[in-house]
Amino acid sequence: MSRRILKAKKPKKRPQIPVTILTGFLGSGKTTLLNHILSSNDHGMRFAIIENELGAISIDDKVLVAPKEQNLGEDHIVEVMNGCICCKLRGDLVDTLNRLYEKVESFDGLIIETTGLADPAPVVQIFFVDHHLMNMYRLDAVITVVDALHIRQRLAVKHKEEGVINESAAQLAFADKILLNKTDLVGNDKTIQDIENKIRAINSMAPILRTQYSKVHPKELLNVSAFSLDRVLELDPDFLDDLHETKHDSAISSVALKFEGELNNQLLQNWIRRVISGKMISEANKDKHNGIEVQLTKTPQQDHTHNGHNHHDHNHDDCDLDYDHQNSDDAMQLFRYKGVFAIKGVEEKLVLQGVNMIFDVKYSPNKWQKDEVRESCMIFIGRNLLSTQEFKKGFEQCKVSQELRFDAGDVVLVHIQQKWEKGLIRLTWDEGNAYRIHLISRNADIWVPVDTESIVRSLVTIL
Repeated sequence: MSRRILKAKKPKKRPQIPVTILTGFLGSGKTTLLNHILSSNDHGMRFAIIENELGAISIDDKVLVAPKEQNLGEDHIVEVMNGCICCKLRGDLVDTLNRLYEKVESFDGLIIETTGLADPAPVVQIFFVDHHLMNMYRLDAVITVVDALHIRQRLAVKHKEEGVINESAAQLAFADKILLNKTDLVGNDKTIQDIENKIRAINSMAPILRTQYSKVHPKELLNVSAFSLDRVLELDPDFLDDLHETKHDSAISSVALKFEGELNNQLLQNWIRRVISGKMISEANKDKHNGIEVQLTKTPQQDHTHNGHNHHDHNHDDCDLDYDHQNSDDAMQLFRYKGVFAIKGVEEKLVLQGVNMIFDVKYSPNKWQKDEVRESCMIFIGRNLLSTQEFKKGFEQCKVSQELRFDAGDVVLVHIQQKWEKGLIRLTWDEGNAYRIHLISRNADIWVPVDTESIVRSLVTIL
């Protein structure tokens, strides 16, 4: 009788998922880059994203292109971690990586977006000191996004606290590829060349790609096998010996605000301007309706969309006040602020992105879903910030809390160009404005952004 010898099958080798670490200082354009990758049909890849945010609430996951709306199905997975993974949440990151592996082992890659204040070194180190993770993942590249307009200012920062790192310099030092973003805001090529020289003084090996709005082909960044441990060890021979500890500026903090409900667009944008100009406290007791003006609309016969009006799309790059040039060390310095807002009368989400004194407010293609809670949230990151209560007071004053005094079809008086004119209310809450009113004598429509007695009055009370 013959015996068959059964050979034990070799265990199937588990695939190593390539990991891209996406880093860069606050407001450099990391989330914008992720949106380009998410919405691109050019790369044909499936990947997961770990989104790391500094504040107590998540903003960026609301700004990212919604997979369901893009018909991406299960091709992409987004995980959000609040806190800083380079210091406080390192163990949480390891747990997340272990938990995600079963879901993404057939994916083409994993992208980890760090906070703007993160030192990439501890994140990189995880993939070489944890042997279990080394079997599941391989570090493919560290991509650093640079804000061309502010990088020289950031690199020049000298911290008085001993041991505090310059995050921008650390992010450049560990980069395998560098995206020099927002070059359109810098101007001439000579200035851009000077910026590149300063970058190369820190990292002479990484190629620099000039970009605007973080636009670059995804295949320049994903699965490029650009990371070199040997280069890191040349930079820091003891890199693998001890767990890397990062010390941040203790004066830097964040304030997070969130509440259910809808906002008045004009009041919100007026408040944002007061915050970034440093006038939030000095003007705290003024009438919140000061400075509100009516706006001419297109004629009723003309078709109109949100993107067709400057009222909805603000790009403020001409402010002359810069917090980083304040004489007092105790002055508030805003590095980054962003928010997603539910505006009364508008289906789309209003998105704010701001860096220092430059900010942009516009409507996102993502609409509020029928079963989605309409809520507004915002985060400020900076040095010597005011208290959360002071920010909260101004933010909540932008909330729509009362019913309008008039209805469509009512005849009212409107204060425009230093005089009162008779008008017919065509619509209420039209494109974020309290009233759309037809001026009878002009045969033209205007928008009235807020419902206040100083702008709109009852015709009956005047008579």
